[in-house]
Amino acid sequence: MSKVIVIYESKYGNTRQVAEEIIAGIEEKKGIEAILSEVKQVDFDDVIAADSILIGSPNHWGGHTGSIKKFINELGEINLNRVPVAVFDTYINRDIGKAVKKMEKQIAEKVLSLELITPGLSVKVDGMKGPVLEEELPKCREFGRKFGEVVKG
Repeated sequence: MSKVIVIYESKYGNTRQVAEEIIAGIEEKKGIEAILSEVKQVDFDDVIAADSILIGSPNHWGGHTGSIKKFINELGEINLNRVPVAVFDTYINRDIGKAVKKMEKQIAEKVLSLELITPGLSVKVDGMKGPVLEEELPKCREFGRKFGEVVKG
């Protein structure tokens, strides 16, 4: 069975909701187990044991949160042997993709043992506290399905 770990940070629950929807899409593909972990409680043994990684962050001042930045830097200190990875963010207003782009750039520069396998997902929320816009949820599940297909081969 293939293992995916989904690491996220979420102040108001929106990024967690997106992570859960992505996992629902991943798990539609048989033979994949997904583990959900908040970044502050991530177990690096789970990360090392994972066959692929998803990282999610709310857009915070035009980029990903400090905790997610720190986590990505810590991944750079582990030999993960070209583990597939993808990222996602939540945003308000016109900040679509800002955190995604910065996470992808940080991974490409700092974590050579990870391989970005698909463009990141950016999901709109209604204001700082949310909720996630209802019309955004299907694309979360579709992102999970596609990620599952790629990692399962």
